[in-house]
Amino acid sequence: MKQTMKQSLVVTGLIGLGIYFMLFSMFVSIPQKVAAGTPKTGFLVVAADRGFLGNQEVTAVMEQFRQTQPASLALIGKNRQGAEGDYADYIQRAMNDLEKQGVKDIVAVPMFLSGADATLDQHKKQIKGAKGGARIQWAPPMAESYLTAQILLDRVSTLSTDPTQEHLIVLGTGAVDEASEQRIKGDLEKLLREVSDRYDFREVAVHVYYNRGARDQEKKNEAVDELIIRTAARRGRTLLVPFTIGAKFDQRMSVEGWLKHKFSEFDIALGESVFPHPDVLTWLKQTANRYSLASKEQVGVLIMPHGSTQPYNDGLEKVIAPLRKRYRIEVAPGMGDPLILTQAVQKLEQEGITRIIFVRMYALQGSMKAKTDYILGLSSEPPAHHHGNLPPRIRSSAVFKTFGGYEEDPLIADILRERIMDVSERPENETVILLAHGVGDDKENQRWLDIINGNIKRIRQDLSRPFKAIKAMTLREDWPDKREQALRQIKDEIEKGNGNGGRVLIISNRLYGSGPYQRLLEGSEFVMNGQGLVPHSNITRWLEKGIEQALRAAMLPYTLSEQAAQPLLPATASSGLYLGRKGVEK
Repeated sequence: MKQTMKQSLVVTGLIGLGIYFMLFSMFVSIPQKVAAGTPKTGFLVVAADRGFLGNQEVTAVMEQFRQTQPASLALIGKNRQGAEGDYADYIQRAMNDLEKQGVKDIVAVPMFLSGADATLDQHKKQIKGAKGGARIQWAPPMAESYLTAQILLDRVSTLSTDPTQEHLIVLGTGAVDEASEQRIKGDLEKLLREVSDRYDFREVAVHVYYNRGARDQEKKNEAVDELIIRTAARRGRTLLVPFTIGAKFDQRMSVEGWLKHKFSEFDIALGESVFPHPDVLTWLKQTANRYSLASKEQVGVLIMPHGSTQPYNDGLEKVIAPLRKRYRIEVAPGMGDPLILTQAVQKLEQEGITRIIFVRMYALQGSMKAKTDYILGLSSEPPAHHHGNLPPRIRSSAVFKTFGGYEEDPLIADILRERIMDVSERPENETVILLAHGVGDDKENQRWLDIINGNIKRIRQDLSRPFKAIKAMTLREDWPDKREQALRQIKDEIEKGNGNGGRVLIISNRLYGSGPYQRLLEGSEFVMNGQGLVPHSNITRWLEKGIEQALRAAMLPYTLSEQAAQPLLPATASSGLYLGRKGVEK
């Protein structure tokens, strides 16, 4: 009986192992399938019929987009000519075009600002019915992307000369009822946050026009006109930005032309609408990258260490160099410098990279995360303490995966143990101080100390002879008041460790070198290993481990569930009409 059970367990284990290897082989074969054949995913760009000039603008973008992705354009619009089913033919032709390109999975990309636009909503069922045997999913509309917010920022920046003396009005279109009006207004307010976080306007308003033929359209639009005129009558300059993808039959018969004529008697500075703008194409490409498979060759790595003098940078290169044979790597030293990061991203993109693994080569996972997530468009939340001076954001079609925090990996304990043993003579008589940079925030600094203490536990487990003491300390060197207190505590520990014939070892618990430790601790008696953590193969191993983990996710399509879990542009605090310096005026 026991023998039979044992045989059953062996068989079960072999079956499980076989399933594991089957799934693993399926996963690793994904990039080979992408590289070997025609892509199975194609993009149906659904855009409003804007008339002759407007459609030329859309077509120009599509021609560039089709150079990188299997894609087709489906124009949709309201039936104005009296012929039924006009746009069904355009939708079906676009579907047939994708089928000819070998597309099996279709991602419908709405070239509309808001998902609440009535024209888009009207044709969604028709598009679903025309898909044939292909699978179809919908990507988010443009208002969900930080890139669209950059277009709005550009439109406003072009008009504005003195925000504190200006009223800004952002005008949308596409509403047919109160519900759609509020949704479109909410989407515009999300985009507007990019502007209000950077400029302190006297007053900011968002209004939405109703579509022709909608119930109460004339009444609603007249009310919007009245609000615009009232704003123009106030002291200060009025800026009007029609942020919409509206009709453009010719230069005069366009959204801008109609508004210019309508408000010609008033002192209003009129801005441009969404088209034409280069970031429309950037948004399209980024959307496609999110929903496509990628090969390993399409994934690049961007490493951001602190960086410093040439010896520091050369020391880092020693741990990065072994990885250059396996990955396409760029290094962008600094504390989230937008210029350096942009140059590195552009260099990778020019080489065909569509996914970028961004490595924050800093001690803690949270170090520089808020700032770089904002710059890379991964978060719309401005970094704390920006004092109204927000960094520009990188306008890239690449999809980013990020990681950081080498100090939090157990590999670091091995390096620190080696650094200790390099200068140790009699462990039982020695006090070891692992001295790190530290941060200004007390809670975050304590977290850093807790991480070092975790490394100390690992170090002690591997010691053949115990030390008198091993302590975790931070200098908090960039915050003068907290640095003075930390310095006193460090010197006290050194004095205590030297008592009764003891010996103090200070180990530089930082990436490279020992920074200002020797100078600030002058006068105290200690032996220092000031090498830092690099060069060491464990730092290379940490980089490789993080890159490999991110690489798996980077090659796979960005799913709808992931998108729902990571909103790019959270709503503003209020959906009121006016968002000004003094709060919200209803």
